[in-house]
Amino acid sequence: MRYALAQINPTVGDIAGNSEQIRDAINAAREQAADLVVFPELAIIGYPPKDLLLKPEAINRCDRAIEELATHCTGIAALIGFPCRSPHPSGRLLLNAAAFCADGKVSHRFAKSLLPTYDVFDESRYFEPATGENDELCDFKGARLGISICEDLWNDPEVVERQIYHDDPIGRLAGAGANVLINCSASPFVVGKHDFRLRLFRSAAKRHGIPVLYCNQVGGNDELVFDGNSCAIGADGELIAHAKDFDSDLLIVDLPAQQAQRIETAGGGIESMYHALVLGLRDYCRKCGFKSIVLGLSGGIDSAVTAALAVAALGSENVCGVTMPSRYSSDGSVSDAEDLAKRMGIEFHTIAIENAHSAFEDMLAPAFNGQESGVAEENVQARIRGVIMMAMSNKFGSLLVTTGNKSELAVGYCTLYGDMCGGLAVISDVPKMMVWELARWINDSVASPLRQQFGGAVIPEDSITKPPSAELRPDQMDQDSLPPYEVLDEIIERYVEHEQPAQRILDEVHGVDEQMIRRVIRLIDLNEYKRKQAAPGLKVTSRAFGFGRRMPIAQRYDSHTLR
Repeated sequence: MRYALAQINPTVGDIAGNSEQIRDAINAAREQAADLVVFPELAIIGYPPKDLLLKPEAINRCDRAIEELATHCTGIAALIGFPCRSPHPSGRLLLNAAAFCADGKVSHRFAKSLLPTYDVFDESRYFEPATGENDELCDFKGARLGISICEDLWNDPEVVERQIYHDDPIGRLAGAGANVLINCSASPFVVGKHDFRLRLFRSAAKRHGIPVLYCNQVGGNDELVFDGNSCAIGADGELIAHAKDFDSDLLIVDLPAQQAQRIETAGGGIESMYHALVLGLRDYCRKCGFKSIVLGLSGGIDSAVTAALAVAALGSENVCGVTMPSRYSSDGSVSDAEDLAKRMGIEFHTIAIENAHSAFEDMLAPAFNGQESGVAEENVQARIRGVIMMAMSNKFGSLLVTTGNKSELAVGYCTLYGDMCGGLAVISDVPKMMVWELARWINDSVASPLRQQFGGAVIPEDSITKPPSAELRPDQMDQDSLPPYEVLDEIIERYVEHEQPAQRILDEVHGVDEQMIRRVIRLIDLNEYKRKQAAPGLKVTSRAFGFGRRMPIAQRYDSHTLR
């Protein structure tokens, strides 16, 4: 039998537009003589739909769209993810389901059993889990299809460190006699995650002796980026076919497989992070209606990498950089910003803030009389820049992107209503050490699209090698206030991503004193109020600041104390 895995890029809530993509993929799969075309989880409404699922009319439109799409399924069948009203008299109103469409109608509906509520997922808010009805298989053209949805495949005892569900939907389907396992998925990108997926799929295929077909969503929806990477695993656990990463695709798979079919190479590491950030930024602009991007250029590494990502996402002609020197800005900061803009051919403006800065100092002098100069005065500069950048955004309808990284956001080394102003925080989940890795990859890798496009390095070497500085006071350096970034990033990863206590961090991170660990952890805890007011950021690590990390602001849990 011939299967087609339709790796599409839906827009959340665009039921008509998503239906058009699905209809086009059905037609394309039919042209390639596919018997069944498989779509991602909740493809009809896009993932994650969040509280759109609470709107009855949204569910009605999904129902009508599925029924209409089913009429196109003649000579081919389709498996389409959609929110389905629950038939049960109690429990949540909806099921996270997939409709099996054949012969012009919906013949079966299969519901998701395992509903994740960790990290960015909150599916129990909306959906009722399947309660045994998924033991039913779908018999189609001699195949016994076991149909599952995303998380249903993520409970393998041989791969998952700790099973968080008592149920084993894949084991039940295999036990019921399935000879092909199909998984409709919307699995967000995290660096290194696809290697884990492949181990998971291979384990399930080998354990049950059944091929596994996995169809994943692609594209950016708000903070989440979906990497595609749809694939097919043979009953022996070997990779049969693999779709593109970070792009729409239609992957044809013939089963039983006599030999390997099309296998696209999936990028990993820093390369995959680059493509995820570019796709997330491009789709955020496209799906929100922005045609251009504006950002502040300090001459430093963070704004340089963000500008490069913006050019990769929208093109040089749609990116504007602004440098805003103060009395503390070095000549190199301005020249490095201008050099970056010239290398990539973006619009560039210099708007000095000295007059505004002096005016604010004069205005505040009576109220600040007798007080020592400090952070408040430093932050005035950042907030002047924030006003300028918001004015540019308002005037030209451009998306203002912020340029702060995860390390800064973690410890609050950023200014509310200043450099935090913006609509999207592009690298807010990228630790500082990885920002440098990104810069080197963009400049030096033969696989770098920007290096290929511009014929060489696009980020000035001085922006990469100069010591980081906010330049808000004379001779200021980041390391005056923060530990070395390689140390800071390790503490943040352990404390934020792995929830390690302070004592364990002290025991395992050598060369770091107790006072430094206490201070960093306290800064992370204290600055939750800032992060709650930050622009949404693109998630690329296992634990990003944002809606996947739900910490209270007003709290007194003493997590920085060593005992």
